[in-house]
Amino acid sequence: MKNQNNYFDKLFKLKDKVVVVTGATGQLGHEICIGFSNCGSKVLGVDKVLNNQKMLRSEDCSYFETDILNKESMSKTFSKIYDQHKSIDILINNAGVSCFEPFEERSEESFDWVMDTNLKGTFFCIQEYAKRAREKNHGGNIVNIASMYGSISPDPRIYTDCDRKNSEVYGATKAGIIQMTRYFAVHLAERNIRVNCVSPGGLYNPDAPQGENFVKNYSHRNPMGRMGNAEEIIGAVLYLSSDAASYTNGQNIVVDGGMTSW
Repeated sequence: MKNQNNYFDKLFKLKDKVVVVTGATGQLGHEICIGFSNCGSKVLGVDKVLNNQKMLRSEDCSYFETDILNKESMSKTFSKIYDQHKSIDILINNAGVSCFEPFEERSEESFDWVMDTNLKGTFFCIQEYAKRAREKNHGGNIVNIASMYGSISPDPRIYTDCDRKNSEVYGATKAGIIQMTRYFAVHLAERNIRVNCVSPGGLYNPDAPQGENFVKNYSHRNPMGRMGNAEEIIGAVLYLSSDAASYTNGQNIVVDGGMTSW
């Protein structure tokens, strides 16, 4: 039994790993930080505007107020992290936004905001991480956060009688992240950097609850009869970040209660 415990401990060991999480003080980012912190990792959260209520109070957690669309700001943040920790073992590209007005009312500014944050921001982070890893001659691990809506179209029946509409640009950016994952998995493999993706389904947000009709409609359409919780995404993220996934590369794990299985 002792040998078995050692085997599993080694397989999923994340203690002392240096982990950068973007969008760190949002709903999912906060839970991702908790997951790594509970594994004993050194968590470095990045967010454009830090939410003090979503910041972990631990000596192994630090936060940086950084706009991932500002390449100069990103470079400075990465430099600070490398000065403190010498390397980054894991990059979690979680930062993302959406817009909910009907597409007929979508402004160019709104469209560009989602496109830039979700797709360009993810690219900039990967670009900076890969460059630093090459300079420091170390491998690494990247996990991108996409969405089930990068693989399927939102069911309009879910949004009937709701005050929110799922945007076409959000799904387009998440599909782009899935494809970007595959691209970099191939092109960074020779540098010993694995790149994978997690696509969550709809997550209930207790801090800003979705409308009653939306929750009811979504739950009715989901095979498991409910929305997901942010903490239910963490297992897939931790798995892909660990040595248990050492031969897993370029993959997209969908965690959606079976929504994409219809």
